[in-house]
Parts: sequence; structure tokens; C-alpha cells
Amino acid sequence: MLADWRNINMPKPVFSCRAFLSCSMDYTRAIRKFLSGQYLTMGIILTVSVVLPAVVLYHYDVLLTSTALPLGALCCGLTDSPGPVMHRRNTLYASLGFNFVMVLVAGYSRMYPGLIVAEIAVFGMFFSLIGVYGSRINSLGLIALLVFIFNIDKHTRGQNIIETALLFSAGGAFYVLLALLQSTLRPYKLIQQLMGECIIETSGYLQAKADFYKPAPDMSTLYDTLIHYQVKIHQQHADLRELLFKTRQIVTESTRKGRVLMLMFLDLIDLFERIITSQQDYVHLHEAFDGTGILEKINKSIAALAAELHEIGLAVQAGFPSKPQHDIDALMEHLSKDYSILRKEKIGPETVEQFILLRQILYSIQDIAERIKRMHIYTTYDRKVSKQYKKEVDLDKFISHQELDPRIIIENLSFKSSHFRHAVRITLALLAGYTISMFLTIGHGYWILLTIITIMKPAYSITRHRNIHRLLGTLTGGAIGFLVIYCINDTAVLFAIMVLAMVLAYSFLRINYFIGVAGITIYVLVSLSFLSPGTIRVALVDRCIDTVIGSLIAYVVSAFVLPAWEHEQINEYIKESLAANSNYFKAVAANFLGKKTDVEAFKLARKAAFVKLANLSDNFQRMVSEPKTKQPKLELYHQFVVTAHMVTSNIASLSYYAQRTKQEYASKEFEPLIEDIHEHFMNASSVTEQQKNISVDNPAHASAINERVQNLLRQRKKELIAGTGENIMSVRKTLSDLKTITDQFHMISDITLEQVKILVKVYE
Repeated sequence: MLADWRNINMPKPVFSCRAFLSCSMDYTRAIRKFLSGQYLTMGIILTVSVVLPAVVLYHYDVLLTSTALPLGALCCGLTDSPGPVMHRRNTLYASLGFNFVMVLVAGYSRMYPGLIVAEIAVFGMFFSLIGVYGSRINSLGLIALLVFIFNIDKHTRGQNIIETALLFSAGGAFYVLLALLQSTLRPYKLIQQLMGECIIETSGYLQAKADFYKPAPDMSTLYDTLIHYQVKIHQQHADLRELLFKTRQIVTESTRKGRVLMLMFLDLIDLFERIITSQQDYVHLHEAFDGTGILEKINKSIAALAAELHEIGLAVQAGFPSKPQHDIDALMEHLSKDYSILRKEKIGPETVEQFILLRQILYSIQDIAERIKRMHIYTTYDRKVSKQYKKEVDLDKFISHQELDPRIIIENLSFKSSHFRHAVRITLALLAGYTISMFLTIGHGYWILLTIITIMKPAYSITRHRNIHRLLGTLTGGAIGFLVIYCINDTAVLFAIMVLAMVLAYSFLRINYFIGVAGITIYVLVSLSFLSPGTIRVALVDRCIDTVIGSLIAYVVSAFVLPAWEHEQINEYIKESLAANSNYFKAVAANFLGKKTDVEAFKLARKAAFVKLANLSDNFQRMVSEPKTKQPKLELYHQFVVTAHMVTSNIASLSYYAQRTKQEYASKEFEPLIEDIHEHFMNASSVTEQQKNISVDNPAHASAINERVQNLLRQRKKELIAGTGENIMSVRKTLSDLKTITDQFHMISDITLEQVKILVKVYE
């Protein structure tokens, strides 16, 4: 099965006016997404919190002696990340406290290098280790380290330590005031921006699905694209769950906007599952229908729905009702007519099975279209729509809870812990950077440490990626900043460029590190042209040298000091994905045995399967970015990740038919098929535990349901031969539903058996 889609060649690119217009439209959408998105909003708030105090201080000619005020706003703001207001507020308050203490500690010890070394060792380990409590606490520790590093540099000597600490706190408090004021005045804005972004990414996933119907699709590349979107969408779902489910105001209030946003998210989860269920045997599909034109029409129809979903996402981000770009009903009607015409021309005893498959694809597209029409309605926030929301499950069970238990850190005090190894790497790199900075005559040695802190991450691939972008961003920003200063003499224009660079820097820092770093370098140089014009050349050279030194240290330490390679962790992700898919399958398969599945239990199993699949995919993507010598059996791992995606997708498809048929076809005749799949899951799990004598050629058990489907198929072929097939709907519908369901079972069985074979090779 895997060999089939890997052998399909990718079509050659065609450059045309239509391609150019499509590219232009993509850029237009990207700009609209950025302008209405969360990152620009947070970038503007952070810029205002830094620039406004700086302008006031500059007006009174005290900025040089009071830089701690805007710097405090910056450092506090960098700890802020999307989430419930309560969590954001607590993090910001904690940041104020940590930063105040760090300024005091650094201020009173900066004249004693030996003491600084000890403090770097202690703070480096502590503030890196608290990352075990999640990304929010991790950013808190990272910024506290940055504040400490900034205040041990010689440029801060001679300042009043208490006064500097108070200014830092005042600046941070100003950011807190702006951030919380914005949340109070526009309580739903962040949720809308996150929701819109998630809808847009879901549209990208749907577009990737559409591309499977193009002539000669590159299956391998398309599955990699699906995996990429899966990781991003999973993280956005997690962020939205935290925002919606942990915010009591949204969950319990009766306002229409809050209820519609909750309804929109729950339907978005179902829509994503429905898109996943559109998984097909694409190789067989192309063999059957290439040259008929129907696949190209399906591609265009799904692409139109993806574009529609993209527009909905943009509208949700901006807070306006969406405007349909296509007549969805007409689109579906035309596709249905195209199918009917082809069916009349080609239907026969030899092609009946192929048209059953094509009809199910049509049903799937029609269902997705109806859901997208409903999403359009949600963007109006109509009061009638808000009344549709009903709480079916305990929402608290669908969110992650992270307790601040000290035992978690104690349990991670081991070289087996990736967090502990990362803390050791950070600490050693900082000590090396500080030692080197002590022997350099350049005036901004602390930039070496800042570079190390901002570049180094637990994963080598992320560190490498940020390292490259840090270097390129610094050099690019330095060149642009230098040209701007020496080509523009107008103070107002320079100030406008500086503010624009700040907004871009803080907006892109989380989504495009290269642009973020370039923006920071530009505004640092332009700001120096106001404060100290004669030091620009020196500052530019210092920043470039310090960045190169910090990048080299970060690279060497990440690669050679207790490195954490992804291939060392991927086996655990494989086990978790297998277990989650097995539980998801059990929850779905129970419906076909006549057992009632609890809605909450089913949705929890579905969520777990999607989460574990995303974690596995994310791990593999990082593995691909590592050195070739650290990618053992990469092709086999790639095959497993793709099959894991296919298994989850096909179980989701089976789930859809379980919901649609309402146990109409429930029968114990499915038991042999279900037992085969359970056996494959158990064998795959046994292989991961390195148990021997696992059979990889398990013959499928005889199943009465297969014989029943074959009898229906023979009867249907006889009807078609006799010319009475179009007038008998009972057999036709039963055959269509039952064959599709059994085909899904067989597909899951084949893929899970393939997984066992792949894992046997992995663990050889």
C-alpha cells in the first residue's frame, strides 16, 4: 500500500496567468490574516507600552538614565501569551516579582565576577527547569534570566539599583495595565483571533485534501503537508480549549457572542474530524476515474470549499460577518449532476463498486459543505443561533491541568529528563558566554548571553532553526538599519520607521523568528541614532560579533553536550499513538456491535487520538531537521507516521458512518473484522516492547459480513444486467452503506497490519 502512493510522480509546475492570480490571492489573504490576527494586536500593545514611556522620558531628557522603564514594559510583555485572563494576569504579576528580584540581585553582585558565575549556575538551572510546568512558566523563567543578564553588564554600573528595580516594575505594571484593559474592553477579541486562525489552518488542511484529486498527485508530499497542518491545528485546538473551557464567563454566561463562540469551536472540532474522514484509497480512485474529468471537478469543488472556509476564518478574526464567495448550494448541485451524468455513462456490473466509492465521496463533500454553510451563519452571532448551544459533556475533562507541584521538578533532577539536560546545556552555555565576554573589549558583551538564551531550546532542530534565523536576521536588520540611518535625515521619518520595526519585531517574534530578529536589530540601531549617534557603527559591529559568538556557543553546546535527539524519544510517541488509536477504534467499533457509546467517552477517545498523532508528527518533523547521522531508519519512521495518520483518518471515517446510520447495520457479524484489528494493535504494541515471535502475516478471519456484502453485490450486478437496477433502491442503499462500512474495516485492518510490519523492521 505504501509503495503505491510513493511511486506516484509529482506533476511539473505550470506557470500561467491563473497561477499568478492564485499566488497574488494567497499573498492578499496572508496580509489580511496578519492584519486582523492576534500577533499584530499583541505586537502593537507591546510597542505602545515601550514607546509611550520612552517618548515621555525622551521629552524630559531623562531617557538615558531611565531606560529601565521601557525595558521593564518589554520584558513583562514578552512573558504574555494567549490564554484565559486569569492565567495571563497571574503570569504577568509573577513576572513583575521575578524581574524586580533579578534587577536587585544582578545590581548588587555585578561587581563580583565570581558571584555572577555562581548566580548564572543557579539561575540557569532553576529558570530552565521550571519549564516542566508548561510554556507559560517557561517564558516566565526565560525572561527572568534575560533581566538578570541585562543588568549584570557594565553599561548598568553606576545606576541606582533600587531606583532601577522600581523603574523596571513601573514599566512592567504599565504593560499589565494596557494588556488587562484591552482584555476588559474587548473580552472576546483574542478568542475570535485564535478561532479565526484555527479555521484558516483547517482550510489549509482541506485544500491539501483537495490536492489528492489532482492528476498524478505526489502522495508522499501531500501526506507530509497533512501532518504539518495536523500539528498546528492540534496546538490551536489546545489553546482554544484552554481559553474557552477554562473561562467560566464564556462557559456559563448567556450572552449570544459567548455561546456562539463555544458553539463555533465545538462544530469546528466536528468539521475537522469530518474532513479527516474524507480519507480514501486515492491510488485505486485514480486508476478507476482518471480521464473521466470527475476527479478534477471534485478537486475544484473541495478547493472552493477550502477558500470559503478561509474567508470565514478571516471574518471571525476581524469580528465581521463573513460573505460567501461561492454559491455553495449551486456548487454541490453541479457536482451532483456531473456525478449523475458520469454514472449513467459508465455504470455497469464491472464498475458498480467504483461508483459506490465515488458516491460516498460525494456524500462526504456535501456534508462538509453543509457544515461550512453553518459556520457562515455563526459569524453573524445571531441570537437564534446562540440558543442551539447545549452542554453535552463535562468540559473540564477536555482541558489539561498543570499543577505547580515541587515534586515534578524533583522527579526531573536526572539526566534521563530532557528538561534537566536542557537546563544543564543552558547553564554551561551561559557560563561559557560570560567567560568569553569578560575577555572581550567590545562594549555589549551581554548580547552574547542574550543570544544564547533566546536561541537555545530543548530540541536541537528548533535551536538550529533559530540559530540560522538569528544570524541572518541580525545581519539583514543591521544592513537595513545602517542604510536607513545614513539615507534618511528626517527625525519624524526615522521615528516612524523605528516604531514600524518594533511592531513588526514583536508581531513576528513568535511566528517568523527571522523577521522578528531583523526588526529588533533595525529599531535598536535607529533608537541609538536618537540617543547616541556617534556609537552606531560600534554598536552594529558589536551586535554582529556578539551574535556570531553566541550562536557558535549555542550550536556547539546543543550538538555535543547531553544532546536530546528525537530518535531517542520517537518510540514513546509511537506507543502512545498506537494506544490512543486502539482506544479510539474500540469506542467507534462498539457502535457496530449494537453497544451504545457514551458521547463524552467517545469524544475523549477522539481527542486523545488526535493529540497523540499530532505529538508523533511533531516529533518526526523535528527529527527530519537533525543531522543525517541522527536519523536512523528515517524512512521507516516516516512510513509509520503516515500510516498512523491514515489509521486515525479511517477510524474517523468509520465514526462518521456509525453516527449517520444510527446502528442500523449493527451486527455481531462484524466481530471477526474487529478482532483482526484488535489483534494487529496488540501485535504492534508487542513489537514496541521488543517481544519476539510476532506474526506479520495474520490471515483475516472469515467474516459473515463479507459474504453478506458479496451477496448484495451479486444481486446488484444482476439488476444492472437486467436493466432494473435504477428502480430498486433498497438493495442499492444497503449495499452502498454496508460495503463502505466493511471497506473501512478492511482498510483499517490492512494499515494496522502494515504498521506491524514496519515496526518489526524498526526494532530489528
